[in-house]
Amino acid sequence: MKSALRMFTAVASKVADQVITDYSTSFGAATRLLGARHRQHIRNVYALVRVADEIVDGVAAEAGLSIDDQMATLQRYIDEVERALASGYSPDLVIHAFATTARQCDISTELTTPFFESMASDIIRNSNPDGGASLSREEHAEYVYGSAEVVGLMCLRVFTRGIPMAPETRARLERGARQLGAAFQNVNFLRDLADDSERLGRHYLTHDAELTDETRSQWVATIRAQLSDAEAVIPMLPRDCRAAVRTAHAIFSDLTDRIAHVPAAELYQRRIRVPNPRKTVMAGSAILATAVERRS
Repeated sequence: MKSALRMFTAVASKVADQVITDYSTSFGAATRLLGARHRQHIRNVYALVRVADEIVDGVAAEAGLSIDDQMATLQRYIDEVERALASGYSPDLVIHAFATTARQCDISTELTTPFFESMASDIIRNSNPDGGASLSREEHAEYVYGSAEVVGLMCLRVFTRGIPMAPETRARLERGARQLGAAFQNVNFLRDLADDSERLGRHYLTHDAELTDETRSQWVATIRAQLSDAEAVIPMLPRDCRAAVRTAHAIFSDLTDRIAHVPAAELYQRRIRVPNPRKTVMAGSAILATAVERRS
């Protein structure tokens, strides 16, 4: 018979699975390619990140919460996460799932604090209707570190837990994880330009003007450089996570290429997507590339 805690943890994992299934077809598909020892942990990380993101991206506002109440809600969530990291338990199923992973994989407030700071900054910008939602380059870098790069570092800690590693090797992997997280976030900013600017009033890629074709091209170049840095360290990862990371990398590389050929004005009108059959092909290629590495 399962203990009460084991049963609760199993249910928490199922809730985390449902979050990633409903919110992200791309990442959901990629996690299916992970080795069994990683799969649930990555889904648990995603679920926490997604719930926090939804608090600041409109769900709380649609529920009628004021800016102050939204900030208070986020703070309660942060407090509960920190309690769960310390104790290993939360009555909130998503937080409990994350804490289970975090305690096994050495994910601490060193990474969760900057993440939540970026989430809180979105609420602060939401409170300023006169342009405070725009980001300077410096603010953009700080926001992306907290909202995305630390998530890459969380995933890396899942993949490398229990593996002895030279400091220089870990440093290279950490740079790759940060670059991949940053690339994913910057691609999302371009892809979600219409929703971010119209519904949320945010401008992550420009300080005080609409995105131009020239600025879009500059960001595409930045993203491609970040993806290149990340790709270089994929062979250094444990084998049982490479196919999944390669698949996610390939999907976002393809998405970047598609965005590069769309006029900036059109990005404000529609969301660019990678067709599902194309994602399937890329997953197959990633599996093959990883299998070839195993034989070499």
